[in-house]
Amino acid sequence: MQNFVNHLRKQIDLSDEQIEIILNHITIKKFNRGEMILNAGDYSNDYYFVEEGVIRSYIIDDNGKEHIVQFGTENWIVSDRNSAMCKQEAKFYIQAIDESTLVILNDDVNELITNLNPDYVKKQVSLLQNHIRHMQDRITSLLSATAKTRYLDFIKLYPTITAKVPQWMIASYLGITPESLSRVRKDIASNG
Repeated sequence: MQNFVNHLRKQIDLSDEQIEIILNHITIKKFNRGEMILNAGDYSNDYYFVEEGVIRSYIIDDNGKEHIVQFGTENWIVSDRNSAMCKQEAKFYIQAIDESTLVILNDDVNELITNLNPDYVKKQVSLLQNHIRHMQDRITSLLSATAKTRYLDFIKLYPTITAKVPQWMIASYLGITPESLSRVRKDIASNG
């Protein structure tokens, strides 16, 4: 839980007593490798802070093919924002890729933290703006960048993940086949 506490303290000033209040209102849950955290069609008001481990969010198209939308590594927050914010059925599946410990947050916890320190709202807006920027960059990359550029961007964004995640998942995230990813990695290894 130390990563979560450090994450909070980087955002806003909180006393030890305030941290204790917050910790009494959160849920910490461990997930096994491959365990589902959220299924499409469920309703969820939760946000998942990755204390340790790696998780992924993905969709399954009409042909049964998985498309990975996001990975979550330590200190990342993953959720189905549509379900959480708009009270709609989740569109994403969220799954633990390896043994993962998550801090489960919700709107009540966010409101509690805001009441303890109103500056938290500004930090949340900043995080949301950063998330929007990241998603716009991702869409632009998927539509216009080469597979090599997408992979290089991926390893900048997720520098520790390539050893923890199967190559087919990385290929899915990049919107390419595993064979194409293999060629890209081979090209980078030989040409830089």
